[in-house]
Amino acid sequence: MEATARFAELLRRPDAETPLDETTALIAAHAHPALDIRAVLGRLDDLAAGTGAADPAALASYLFDDLGFAGNTVDYGDPRNSYLDDVLDRRLGIPISLSVVMMEVGRRRGVPVLGVGMPGHFLVRPAGTADTWFDPFHGGQRLDASGCRARFHELQGTGAEFKPEYLAPTSIAAILGRMLANLQNTLLHRDPAAVPWVVRLRLRVPGTSTRERVALAALLGTLGHFNEAADELDRLGDEATDTDADRIGQQAAALRARGN
Repeated sequence: MEATARFAELLRRPDAETPLDETTALIAAHAHPALDIRAVLGRLDDLAAGTGAADPAALASYLFDDLGFAGNTVDYGDPRNSYLDDVLDRRLGIPISLSVVMMEVGRRRGVPVLGVGMPGHFLVRPAGTADTWFDPFHGGQRLDASGCRARFHELQGTGAEFKPEYLAPTSIAAILGRMLANLQNTLLHRDPAAVPWVVRLRLRVPGTSTRERVALAALLGTLGHFNEAADELDRLGDEATDTDADRIGQQAAALRARGN
């Protein structure tokens, strides 16, 4: 698929040169094959042109107060919460997709905000600061470190260990990987037939560990794509140590036998 090839091509660039707006739109294009990527990017341009926001607080107020972008608390697992075109249409999303909107509108306005992959709840942080965060899912609420920690414990439980590094900016590749992992989880429950394309994109995200890639290949096999899963495992076996390569090779052979 052209969208898959373009996604993989963009992710071969250095992380700082990977366009978050286009790659997230390409994810949506797999669910909406007729999607006009340029039109989606143009809508982000229009949002940026509609505000004079010169700082992150004003940007958050514009998006979440004036325009009404909001977290979908009614149906958090709706796949549309992860498709950029639907998020722009419905002005509803989950933490990471709403963060992408804020990041990309901010970039266009010269107000850079960075993604923060706190476990369980994605946030953004203004570039060049270390003491301010915004929560796009909760109306762009401004948080300090203690507020972020409190939100973490609301979601993870008071006994969960909080680490300061949870509040550090994350890479574009990590953002895309997390978006796809979210989609995979929700589609496994709602539309299993759509899961393979999500898995294929996850396998193309830099930094995905060998262990994760083996698990993703196995999932392709579980979904009936035996030969494709075996081919992926063969590639992993070529990169693995001797012991792991033997194990991976056996998995690949078993899958290929099922596909014949």
